Amino acid sequence: MKGIEHVLPEEIEKRSFEIISEELEKKGIVLPKGEEMITKRVIHTSADFDYAKTLVFSEGAVDIVKDLIRKGADIVTDTNMALSGINKKVLAGFGGEAHCFMADEEVARIAKQRGTTRAAVCMEKASEIPKPVIFAVGNAPTALIQLYEMYQNRGWKPAFVIGVPVGFVNVEAAKEMIMETDIPYIINVGRKGGSNVAAAICNALLYELRKE
Repeated sequence: MKGIEHVLPEEIEKRSFEIISEELEKKGIVLPKGEEMITKRVIHTSADFDYAKTLVFSEGAVDIVKDLIRKGADIVTDTNMALSGINKKVLAGFGGEAHCFMADEEVARIAKQRGTTRAAVCMEKASEIPKPVIFAVGNAPTALIQLYEMYQNRGWKPAFVIGVPVGFVNVEAAKEMIMETDIPYIINVGRKGGSNVAAAICNALLYELRKE
């Protein structure tokens, strides 16, 4: 039986990150400096150390996405759960806003008319935002597929993609499609991910920027 640690409420997160660092060290895993806090926050959210091996970053990804946030980029999610998890107050401090269009009536109508998912139509709607957008996809592989198709067929390029949908159908293929392009990304290879992971990545970036 595990002994109970007596930790003050305000110290729980700090202690959690200490435990994560200790366990990574025991496993012999050294995370790249710029990526370290992002991966650790994802592990903190999921209690899953596989992310230390499966979370992948395109070249210069962290610097690129931080610069986008500094310059006021918006974030678009594919679920209201991810939207609710993002620290919108910190994002607003940089001039950005977070959106999710899944409950939009027009999105639902178009998706039904076309026989496609609302997530795919949401990506189209987000592409009309007149400023750079960071896409944080934690649930729907169809959202990543739509971003890829718009990139290939319309010459439109997302500013950045956080691609961590979870599941079994088309999840791995959709992630690989984005990784084959020159779109900057943070992606978790394999089946794992989720809205909580997408939000955790966004928050890790926001909190690191707030400290700078």
